[in-house]
Amino acid sequence: MRAVGFYKYLPIEHPESLLDIEVPKPFPKGRDILVEVKAISVNPADPIVRAYDNKVGEPPYVLGWDVAGVVEQVGPECTLFQPGDEVFYAGSLIRSGCNSEFHLVDERIVGRKPASLDFANAASLPLTTITAWEGLFDRLGISQDPEANRNKSILIIGAAGGVGSIAVQIANLAGLTVIGTASRPESIQWVNELGVNFVINHYEAFLPQLQKIGFNHVDYIFCLNNTDQHWNNMTEVIAPQGKICLIVENEAPIALGLLKSKSVTVVWETMFTRSTFNTEDIEEQHRLLNRLAELVDEGKIRTTVTEKISPINAANLKLAHAKIESGKTIGKIVLEQNDARLGHH
Repeated sequence: MRAVGFYKYLPIEHPESLLDIEVPKPFPKGRDILVEVKAISVNPADPIVRAYDNKVGEPPYVLGWDVAGVVEQVGPECTLFQPGDEVFYAGSLIRSGCNSEFHLVDERIVGRKPASLDFANAASLPLTTITAWEGLFDRLGISQDPEANRNKSILIIGAAGGVGSIAVQIANLAGLTVIGTASRPESIQWVNELGVNFVINHYEAFLPQLQKIGFNHVDYIFCLNNTDQHWNNMTEVIAPQGKICLIVENEAPIALGLLKSKSVTVVWETMFTRSTFNTEDIEEQHRLLNRLAELVDEGKIRTTVTEKISPINAANLKLAHAKIESGKTIGKIVLEQNDARLGHH
């Protein structure tokens, strides 16, 4: 089957950084399902893994963690899906990725594709939504009941990015007052369209900006980019007994002691934890994605696609990786197979 992969970890400008290759078509065993890939989206995880030499198995290495497609075959122990089902999911970091014609995935981390979306729009959602959902509800421990969050505020740092674009919408549904950070006119417009209550600039000191809009502190912070850059600002504006969730690894040591007097909780979110460690609650991602599909079909969550490219090949994936590496993307970049538009919507 066709795939896009590589043999060596190289910068994106290198001619062999991503290549069109042929690999054997896999076969589902146990609880795995084989999915015919119709569309994929590209996340910051893709260039990070490509650059950092995180070897999984033997070369060629195939990346990709956001898929929408159709179930082709199911393993003998599967109970959740059947051939012909339209699905979406984000896969696992410790298995071959989805930048291929067919992809093998554990059914417990797969959801039913929203009926109201085509494959391209559906492929934009899983990784960012799982990250946002787990970050807000599992890690920060925020209630899903809007009544419980009356007068509670959250600061989302990097609100215009892939995860931020979804986190803003979910935090809104949960009844929080949402303050998002954005710095360019186009990203400010984007987060306003998604429903933030206030916008501040992440290149300026947070506290004076928050005070201008009537806040001395925030109850929750969800930091979706440069942890090191924002740490001191975060420690200054988090409320006593507040909670901070981080998703980007710090490069320098961070001064946790700054939070001691406020008894602040700091938590990490990685959406691959459940699939990497096969945790007891791994099937929560299946339920989460099915709930997401319902919210999308009810018109409560919108997709965040800002660019579609066709078909899925090495040249187009290189283009997408380079855009992600620029750090200036808004929303999500999606690649779709030429025939993806022919699927039933």
